[in-house]
Amino acid sequence: MSDMTQEWKKYICRACGLIYDEELGDPDSGLAPGTRFEDIPDDWECPLCNVTKVDFELFVQRSAPSASEPVGPTQEPGIVVVGAGLAGWAAVEAIRSLDAETPITLISACAGNLYHKPELSVALSRGMTESAIIRESANDAAARLGVKLYTETFVVGLSPSLHQVRTTRGTLTYTKLILAQGAKPILPSQFPAHLCWRVNDLAGWSGLQSKLAQRSQHITIVGAGMIGCEMAEDFAKAGHHVTLIDRQELPLGGLLPPPAAARLKVNQEKLGIRYLGCTEVDSIQAEEDGAKRIITACGAQLVCDHIVVAIGLMTDDRLARAAGLGFERGIQVHTQTLETSAKDVFALGDCVSLDGAACRFIEPIAKQAMVIARQALGLVCTGYEHTQPVIRLKTKSLPIEIHGNPCREGQWVVVTEDANLLVMQQLINGTPSSTLRVGSAKAA
Repeated sequence: MSDMTQEWKKYICRACGLIYDEELGDPDSGLAPGTRFEDIPDDWECPLCNVTKVDFELFVQRSAPSASEPVGPTQEPGIVVVGAGLAGWAAVEAIRSLDAETPITLISACAGNLYHKPELSVALSRGMTESAIIRESANDAAARLGVKLYTETFVVGLSPSLHQVRTTRGTLTYTKLILAQGAKPILPSQFPAHLCWRVNDLAGWSGLQSKLAQRSQHITIVGAGMIGCEMAEDFAKAGHHVTLIDRQELPLGGLLPPPAAARLKVNQEKLGIRYLGCTEVDSIQAEEDGAKRIITACGAQLVCDHIVVAIGLMTDDRLARAAGLGFERGIQVHTQTLETSAKDVFALGDCVSLDGAACRFIEPIAKQAMVIARQALGLVCTGYEHTQPVIRLKTKSLPIEIHGNPCREGQWVVVTEDANLLVMQQLINGTPSSTLRVGSAKAA
């Protein structure tokens, strides 16, 4: 065993960004508080994305490099970052790792606290609260990194020619602008906002969590994509009754081939999740007792306590289009520089599109942030090279991962199939292009 007098260390998952803290351990996966990383079994898996410990590396929280003068709020033009989610804070961290003095202003429409967003789809069954999810308060992070912080502030206009951003707290001038505004849940007209939850940020999750903490309840999730399936398992494991609705005949039908999607449906049924496929919501009504009534396009009705809409994300285009920025399913950026169509304006994270494709993965954000940081500071930069991240579902009871870039035109073929594990490959013109694993050879 390791010497408990040593300083506690933290390790970060290179795949999803989860941080393992030796002092806290991970009781939900059998690691007691105080378990040193070196003592973790080699086959232990990340509780979020299921990679093993070889995909973790030592995590050292950056502090700003020492400077002759302390960094603090300033009125001088500097780098302005819009958005205080994972991407916005990653950009700030990257800049400060290279430069201690350049003024940075961070604008956040919310409280801006630092938390790991992927944890939201597994947090309920782990008994987590909002305070447990927050890694660092926005004010503490701003002080640590020497950032002028504006919270609860909205950007209402952008003038690339004047290098100015108009906000609800006034106009700011920038030398470089970094857009990290993220994406927001799609909410069609048949889903009244006051009757539906959207769990895409900590505020939305916290509101729903406070309601679900009262008793076991019936939750209907509309949308059986990755987020919908992950939340369905999380809510079911937390003791709630879950109904999952989607237009597709099977869950994750737009991503998985039928044999894999069928296994997922069977696994959901074992967890008590009811799946309604080939179903569209026509309207939603509020009941007198606070319940919600869903009426489907075929006339069927379903009453539940809460409705969660998870049918996809979209990037708000108002700011970009008003400023004349190129936009196609997201803010268009150069594939190597991540600069938008406007000089000195960069973008990263969920809000961007690369060659017309949205880029909504956690893994590339750190690399994107460093590329932008080097360019914003005028340093030598080799450029960004995008690679398709591994797609991993945080469905612990049935691990699912896809390597490669699956497309509708490909042909899926079975490589291995037994009761516990399904391995398939997608062929494009006879050549393997993607590999899919459903389940685990270690399953009982």
